[in-house]
Amino acid sequence: MCSYLAMFPAGLAHAFIARYTRPGDVVLDPFSGRGTTPLQACAEGRMGIGNDLNPFAHLLTAAKLDPPAWAELVARLAVLRVRWSTESAVWLALGREAVESADLQSVRVPTAGGRDGDAPLPVEVALAFHPDTLGQLLFVRRALDLDERTDRFLGAALSGILHGKSQSYLTEVMPNTFSMAPRYVRDFVARTRFHSPQRDVFACLEMKLRRLYRQGLPPVRGIALLGDARDAGVRTLETLRRRSLPEGARLVVTSPPYLRVVRYGYYNWLRLWLLGFDPGAVDAALDDDHRLDGYLAFLRDVFAGLRPGLADDAVVVAVIGDVEFDRGRRMNGGVGLAETVWEAAAAPEGYRLAGVARDDVAAHRKMTKIWGDEAGRATKTDRILVMATSEAGRRRALVGSALPVDWTWPPRRPLRVV
Repeated sequence: MCSYLAMFPAGLAHAFIARYTRPGDVVLDPFSGRGTTPLQACAEGRMGIGNDLNPFAHLLTAAKLDPPAWAELVARLAVLRVRWSTESAVWLALGREAVESADLQSVRVPTAGGRDGDAPLPVEVALAFHPDTLGQLLFVRRALDLDERTDRFLGAALSGILHGKSQSYLTEVMPNTFSMAPRYVRDFVARTRFHSPQRDVFACLEMKLRRLYRQGLPPVRGIALLGDARDAGVRTLETLRRRSLPEGARLVVTSPPYLRVVRYGYYNWLRLWLLGFDPGAVDAALDDDHRLDGYLAFLRDVFAGLRPGLADDAVVVAVIGDVEFDRGRRMNGGVGLAETVWEAAAAPEGYRLAGVARDDVAAHRKMTKIWGDEAGRATKTDRILVMATSEAGRRRALVGSALPVDWTWPPRRPLRVV
């Protein structure tokens, strides 16, 4: 649906879901990101729950776990097109004004989601799009109510085609993986005299939706929670009780934020603008920029907070990436970080170790490779920490590790909405 930095593939989630759960079990990811783990759980007949403090991640997760029917999407898109046919002159004029004045000043545009008032349009947004495309984007941005299921899915899908290097994207000013810095956009446009080709937002969005629905919807609807991972266990338990579901997740598959590697607000600033979120506020709320001691203390709080939402024999799988350098300087404790996390954060909270697996990350499949060797901050190895909350869970983890996995699932072509 939409790229997201520092995520593991659906196949990894499947490997643990297949070994450690049965249909109907609850699978939890307290750092859900784009929702890979809970979506995979729902696709395999489990109850997937994804939690994230990042509102963009929550939106992606919620869109995937509670998607509208295809007919609802078609109807909503038709309504938007009809409204556009009657209002287009105003929005096209606004788009052209914004692009033409980008070198001088920003114009004020209506806020996202139909909220009252207006706000300055970032100059870099005006520079990135064709005037007519920008006019359509401003219209759709204003019209979508992200609290409503169908509009939320449309917003998430639109985020996925906002920028990229092919005709299916609305601008080619930057790659699809993440938003290049605003200064980069200004410099790139000035240096190359870039002019974005015109794209029809409605046509591109419809093509995206058709791709996403090519394989149908998962058989189970999941649950998306917005909040701090440190109290995800309590909120998970409360949610399960309200819905008369099993009181505890039998499996956690998650990847905590990499140590000082990713600023999720900054690297998604254009998508956040589209959705009406403030990138600076997102990064301030996430507070991911921890050094090692703070990172370990944070994860200890997370592991402690998970326990109320876990079943007695739960298995907890944490994918933790090594970080060799921090801003160009070699980091003490960044390699073998999973073992350090176990000793300093999980063991003190009463978890029992089943094992640590090593997953060498191929450079071509790691999004953080884009920073390159010079930046020196991308993770080279993911280590998979497997543990449990009880001896019964630890034994279950050890026995399950030897079970064969049916690799006919996921399908040869993974779920499009992942």
